[in-house]
Amino acid sequence: MEQKIKPVNTIKKLLSGIPVVIAALGDSLTYGWMVNKGYLDFLGEMIDERFPDARFSLINCGRPAGTALDGLHRLQRDVLCCNPDCIFVQFGLNDAFSGCTPEEFRNSIEQIIKKTGKNTGSEIVLVTSVSLGNRRDNTLVERYYDQLEELANLHRLPLVKVHMYWKDRISEGIRFGDLVQADQVHPVSHGYRFMAEAVMELLR
Repeated sequence: MEQKIKPVNTIKKLLSGIPVVIAALGDSLTYGWMVNKGYLDFLGEMIDERFPDARFSLINCGRPAGTALDGLHRLQRDVLCCNPDCIFVQFGLNDAFSGCTPEEFRNSIEQIIKKTGKNTGSEIVLVTSVSLGNRRDNTLVERYYDQLEELANLHRLPLVKVHMYWKDRISEGIRFGDLVQADQVHPVSHGYRFMAEAVMELLR
């Protein structure tokens, strides 16, 4: 069985009740586009349930239309200034459809990793975005998810494969169309809940 790398220091703090700051850097999926509850809202509830003694704050640094390069530019101002214990980094969709190459995407993510490691002791968790219903589009975005997996392996970082979690739920009989809004990309609330469930698998 594959041994998952976990943010062990963050988990220890959640278990012990030591205050924990978790920041989430990403695009509209981190932001929670057009829903009352996004994945971070669900994640907060799940952390409360799993770690009843935890004292934590979740800082939402998602920005609609954000790319990895945009995240790199915002890293210090929006994230590192909060001195987080753990940072979730979720990009890929906008990069894939805005003309950014997989190599450029990889470079921006790697700079986020290196800048964080140089300036903080924060644990980094890489997070893929959702699976898409269109096969051609999905094949495209998975090239970017592959870059995240390669970087996670290279730098020995935790990786949450949200797109695979979605695929597993769809294989169990959930319709893709029931997980997304009219644009066929952004999740509805229970699609965001699946994102949170995928993250919580890493925190168990």
